[in-house]
Amino acid sequence: MTNPHGLALRAAAVLWVIWGLVHVLAAGMIIPADPQAAVTAILDGVDPARLAADYPAELSGILSQHGWNLGWFGIATIVGGVFIWRGSTTAIWVTALIGGLADVGYFVFVDVPGYNLFLPGTLMTLVSAAAIVLSFWVWWSRSQTAPEAP
Repeated sequence: MTNPHGLALRAAAVLWVIWGLVHVLAAGMIIPADPQAAVTAILDGVDPARLAADYPAELSGILSQHGWNLGWFGIATIVGGVFIWRGSTTAIWVTALIGGLADVGYFVFVDVPGYNLFLPGTLMTLVSAAAIVLSFWVWWSRSQTAPEAP
């Protein structure tokens, strides 16, 4: 592996660990919160007065499940970041699938309509995109120079 490849993988690994930590933190904020606070935290770009409502208690289950998903996405990308640091091709793909697909949903349903603030929401989408681009560049360039099997 060339020095630029190693630096790119380390940068991608650090980005995934940061992304993971932010999502674990978000899970820790959403799971214990009452529905009003959780909705307001998720949709931080919306005027809180618009979100003021008497939410049914049952919504807590859905929001806690969302928080759970954020937490395991975060933990998985942190672990993936460690293995990407070590040069694992499998980790490049698995981490991109987990973090990337999680962020596609966030981008489509929260970023695009403008329901969030740039920080941390949109910034984390950019962080995961940068991690994917860096690690896939390494994977692709290494696959182009790999010797063919007999």
